[in-house]
Formats: sequence, structure tokens, C-alpha cells
Amino acid sequence: MIEEKNTAAALEADEVAAEEETVLEETYKEMSPVRLVLRRFFRSKLSIVGLVMIIFLFLFSFLGPVIYNKWGEVTVDHSPVINTIYSTYTHRDAAGNEITVVEVLEHKSTTNTYAAPGGEHLLGTDDKGMDVFVRLMYGGRISLTIGFIVVLLETLIGVVLGGISGYFGGWVDQVIMRIVDIFNCIPTLPILLIASAMIDSWQIEADKRIYILMAIITLFSWSGVARLVRGQILSLREQEYITATEVMGLPAWRKIFCHLIPNVMPQLIVSMTLGLGSVILYESTLSYLGLGVQLPKAAWGTMIATANDPEVLSYHVNMWLPAGVMIVIAVLGFNFIGDGLRDAMDPKARK
Repeated sequence: MIEEKNTAAALEADEVAAEEETVLEETYKEMSPVRLVLRRFFRSKLSIVGLVMIIFLFLFSFLGPVIYNKWGEVTVDHSPVINTIYSTYTHRDAAGNEITVVEVLEHKSTTNTYAAPGGEHLLGTDDKGMDVFVRLMYGGRISLTIGFIVVLLETLIGVVLGGISGYFGGWVDQVIMRIVDIFNCIPTLPILLIASAMIDSWQIEADKRIYILMAIITLFSWSGVARLVRGQILSLREQEYITATEVMGLPAWRKIFCHLIPNVMPQLIVSMTLGLGSVILYESTLSYLGLGVQLPKAAWGTMIATANDPEVLSYHVNMWLPAGVMIVIAVLGFNFIGDGLRDAMDPKARK
């Protein structure tokens, strides 16, 4: 009798487990690929940290000037500034003891000089009297906008050329890949120095110079995307569904952009996300070298370039350190998101 009860209980437990497994399988089958990717993405703590970083940067750069509108990007504060200078030296007294003396000097200036951080200016002012905190927000706008536009443009060019190269192969593939090799072999920095000298001689305005900067970065960045797309399409064009499209008589452009490219999108999204951080670093480097965004426009690289002055580097850390911190946050945030998307879109990952 006891054995019959145990057997019945075991059968009921097996039935309950089977029902639960069936429900889980149905739930998993009903989950769309997008929801599955999002669930994997938000399981990663680093992905969430990166997302928070990027949201903070966008709110700071685009909503910050709207909320903190006391000073404009190029507004000059003409109020007098009192600078405190500390002079430290040592000497020995009559007994031979070494004494350190700190001399405090205050200098009042009516001209535009560096103002220390305070209630009027949260991060002080630069040598022209412009608010550093406000320029930090506007610099974020330019850096983030350039990053997104350049990544979209280089992805568009890379997808078109890489898709054509990978699908047709033969001499078309050879020509496009040799062009890619040429762009990879071009000494970028000397070319940029020559371009900067030409732009300076043309006396182009700061607003138009931003568009030229985006075009230059795009010109030297699309080749990597083209190689990625070409390699993926070379492996995808032999699949059965491409053979089916040939039987259906679909044109080549439709096979490439409606059937092959969508299957490359996961790799493209990850590449774009990781590339955003690289473009921001690239733009900051060019601005630091004087090849990018110029005054009176603000950019993070231009703000860091003020550290070339030994006085600013030593005594006015508020001029360049916040911009460096923002660049670190942006690059880390985009890299964390890119790593999270790469893991979430991996078909071999655990469910």
C-alpha cells in the first residue's frame, strides 16, 4: 500500500514537472529575438552601468544648458576677478632649523582672467572669462553629435561597398578591397596636418570647420566596416535562403540589402557601438592638436588642449580635468554597451 502511494506521488511530481517544463518551453518559444537580446543585455551589470553613463552624458550635454542657462557658450563675464597666489619657500633660522613659509598674495584684475570655481561659476572661467562648466556641456553636444554622425556615415559607406564586394566577388571584390587597403595604408596624421594648414589658410568659420572634421574622420574610418560586412556576406551568400532568392529571380540589390545585410546587423550594431568611443577619442585628439573644433566653439579636446600652457596645467586644473573625465565616461560607457550587446547577440550564449 505504501509503495503504491509513493508511486502515485512520484507520478504526480513527474506530471507537475512536465507541465512546468512545457510552460517554460512555450514561454521561451513565444519570446521574440529582440526580447531575448534585451533580457540578456540587462542581465549584465556592466551593460547597465554603461547605459547609465551614456544617459547621464546626454542629459548633461543636451538638457544641461537648458536648465543651467545663466551663462551662454561664448558669454564673457567682465566682473573683476581676485586670484589668490601661494608662494612657498624655505629658509633656516638662527638655530639652523628649516622653516617652510607660505606667502599668500591676492591679485585683483579687471580684465578677463582665470576665475576659481565658486557659486558664480561652478568650474570657474577661462582666460577669456567664459564659464567652463557651460562650455563643458556644449562641448559634450559637439563631441557626441560628431560621434554619432560619423559612425552612421562610415557604416553606410562600409555597408554599401562591403555588401557589393562580398556578393559579387571577382574583379569587383578585388577593386574595392584594394581601395580599402590604400585607405588603411595612408599616413593619417601627416594628411591631417596638411589639411589643417589648408583649412586655416582658407579662414573657414568654426561652425563649418565642424562639418569638415566629420568628413575627414569618416573618410579614414569606413574601411574597417567594409571589411566586416564583406567577410560576413562571403559566408552568408552560400546559404540556402540565398539560393531560394535566386530561384525566385530577385534582383541583386534586393538580395544584398533585404536578405544579406539584415543578417549582418547584429555584428554591425556592436561595431557601431564600439566605434562611437573610438570616434570621440579621435575627435578629441584632433581638437587637442588644433585640427578640429576651434574657438569660440567648445569641444572636450579643445578644452584639454589648454593644458599645453604650464600655468594652466599646474594651477588651473578645473580648465582641463573635467573634459578628460567626460571623455573617459563616454568611451567607457560605449564600450560597456558594445560588450553587452556582443554577448547578448551571441547565439551560443546561454538562454
